[in-house]
Amino acid sequence: MSRLVAALSGGVDSAVAAARMVDAGHDVTAVHLALARNPLLHRAGSRGCCSLEDAHDAKRVADMLGIPYYVWDFSERFQQEVVVDFIAEYAAGRTPNPCLRCNERIKFAAMLDRALTLGFDGLITGHYARVEHAADDMVTLHRSVDTAKDQSYVLGVMTAEQLRHSHFPLGGSAKPAVRAEAAARGLLVADKPDSYDICFISDGDTAGWLHGFLGSQPGHIVDASGQVLGEHDGTYRFTIGQRKGLALTRPASDGKPRYVVDIDAASRRVTVAGHNRLAVAVLHCGRPTWCGPEVFGPWEGTVQVRAHAAEVPATIVADAENMLIALHSPVLGVAPGQSAVCYDGTRVVGSAIIQRTEPVSAETVVTPPTAVK
Repeated sequence: MSRLVAALSGGVDSAVAAARMVDAGHDVTAVHLALARNPLLHRAGSRGCCSLEDAHDAKRVADMLGIPYYVWDFSERFQQEVVVDFIAEYAAGRTPNPCLRCNERIKFAAMLDRALTLGFDGLITGHYARVEHAADDMVTLHRSVDTAKDQSYVLGVMTAEQLRHSHFPLGGSAKPAVRAEAAARGLLVADKPDSYDICFISDGDTAGWLHGFLGSQPGHIVDASGQVLGEHDGTYRFTIGQRKGLALTRPASDGKPRYVVDIDAASRRVTVAGHNRLAVAVLHCGRPTWCGPEVFGPWEGTVQVRAHAAEVPATIVADAENMLIALHSPVLGVAPGQSAVCYDGTRVVGSAIIQRTEPVSAETVVTPPTAVK
């Protein structure tokens, strides 16, 4: 039997994960993270997380499971490590993923570190992913059995040592079965909708929220030749691949849609072009994080650049400070600041933040996107 901390978010997944570990005979203590400086500013309901409603739901789940319940306040660290970083990345013309940063700096760093310091053996979360333990004490991270719900991408920032102390009881289950189990257990969160939005942006309006911090920073929207097509109020309002909300003053000569293909925050210039200019062939990434053994030589695997994007075959080369990824087929709309997570089959090998990209050759024909954010 292990002494474990269960991270209860107030949702159905973390509730069932904790319940399964209690059933397995472990000594489980529930902990809810207070990440908002003022939770009253956070949304109610299911659009995000970290609300007062979520804290109350987490407490009710702990009471039903008969386990101790505590709230750990990481609001200051969350503000500095996640929120401030998020603002700075957008101000620099990049597109960050705050969920990965929260996993990296808060849940599997600050929270796990505190749990271990207090004498607990590890951490339970409701993520859909699998940890496998080999006979040689090697620990590896794998995709969930439920590929539609798989969350291994947002866990690609974990180290092998963190994985060694982490438990993901839902990795072998499908989401409908988890909801059915929650209902059978009488958990009041059984029908609570999933959260998708950024938890610290209460109304889901990212551009408007950023405006409150970064203010008006007017600049030009231009085409590939530098011709001015429109004005904007801040480069932070855009991301690579964006099609809507451009407010261009004249249509393209071929009458086809145009997309954001480059953001230069220093010059406040946003460049738009046809969909072919969205296609990239090479990703230059920063320092890699390895979920297991380091893999520095060239190897063939797959790469995922968004939480629910398709994985793409690639050749990957890394050293201690950089990772270079040559994609075997083009990927559309990849933005600096996003994370590239590398796989070998179902196993997550490691991840790195994309610093810049290289486009495909001008002769390459790329299928237009069916949907672009």
